Amino acid sequence: MSLSLPQHFLMIASFVGVCPAYAAQAAASKAFTAPAPKFSPAVAFDVSPAVRNLAPAASALSSSVVREVRPERGPVVKNRGFSGDAAVQKSGSMRLGPANAATIPNPLLTFEGLRNTDNPFLVAPPDPVGAVGPNHYVEMVNLVFAVYDKQGNRLAGPTQLGDLWQGFAVPDCTDLSGDPIVVYDKFEDRWLLTQFTTRGPIFYNCVAISQTGDPTGSFFRYAFSAGQFFPDYPKYGVWSNSYLLTSRDFGPTTEYGISVYALEKEKMIEGDPNARSVHFFLDSAVVPISQIGDGLLPADIDGENEPEDGASAPIVGTMDDNGPYGAPFDALNVYELSVRWEQVPTAALNLVAQLPVASFNSTFPCTAPPPASQTRSCIPQPGTTRKIDILSYRQRPTWRLAYRTFGKYEAMVTNQSVTLPAGHLRSG
Repeated sequence: MSLSLPQHFLMIASFVGVCPAYAAQAAASKAFTAPAPKFSPAVAFDVSPAVRNLAPAASALSSSVVREVRPERGPVVKNRGFSGDAAVQKSGSMRLGPANAATIPNPLLTFEGLRNTDNPFLVAPPDPVGAVGPNHYVEMVNLVFAVYDKQGNRLAGPTQLGDLWQGFAVPDCTDLSGDPIVVYDKFEDRWLLTQFTTRGPIFYNCVAISQTGDPTGSFFRYAFSAGQFFPDYPKYGVWSNSYLLTSRDFGPTTEYGISVYALEKEKMIEGDPNARSVHFFLDSAVVPISQIGDGLLPADIDGENEPEDGASAPIVGTMDDNGPYGAPFDALNVYELSVRWEQVPTAALNLVAQLPVASFNSTFPCTAPPPASQTRSCIPQPGTTRKIDILSYRQRPTWRLAYRTFGKYEAMVTNQSVTLPAGHLRSG
């Protein structure tokens, strides 16, 4: 893929509609300094027991206390008020009204998934994710996961995340750390299940890849070091020659930056203990913090077609001029990650475009009363006093960055939570 060809690329984000790609004013910032790649092998590898044989997780039925698994870090954003949203759909023809809603078909299947009480204790936030394969659905929440068939029957689990790494050489991976991600690689018929570690002082990204297309079987287990930086908010994507990973990193004191990784896919699916990673670290020495904000997203392939062999992978972030980092305008920032896994590997990460977008505001600080663990949860929902995490408090798009190639052109779709006008106690 070449992002330098504007007529071949389309970017869609839920808060901006359709953006004409790479217009004249969308040139990449001159302030970006290409970071040096750091290649390293996995620090540990082995094979897990079959998931179907792992013990089920203990239930939290006897508990009523909700624990925050991952306390929020980073700058506290002050509410500057609603600054307007030029992307709001004001025309009736652009809204999904009752007449149009009637044409939406019913789901083919619904079934009960994991609940908070399936965790060993009640947790917030729930961080639910899931992936679908030809015969299975795998669901992960903050501390447990389960495998279902396509009829909704549970085949394995709920299983604690750490139990997937029981007996692993990096014991940190066996903890109940959270922030799990699951993706299905349709091109290799493999499942990728992940979590980060929280012990420190050295942190890891724990990655398990199924030996076959059956997620109830055994997994190749890897640990990749994040060094002394805690890799918060990890997000994964499937690319043609790599598994992609981004994280929001916090150092031992006040250090901060965004990490972008590629993991050596071919060796991982073969169970090669020498699988490598390449790591790029973006901080204020490389790029203005306003251009990376609170996180970047890696592309994750949708559809039946793979990108061209050797194509660079898009990595996307947002900029909000109402956010805490002093962004000069609202935009989508598009980076390109290229990797060649040769005997002597090469890799590069470059900012290739900034796409100005319609004005939006991502800041909606909660004003909910204590306990502090609920300060991100201030959106009411019917039938309960428990409120929903607003999401709209960070300068970052939300996972996934869905990528698809249609042959003559390519497209990406992502989302950004935004604030609505006063009186609307919700984010959009």
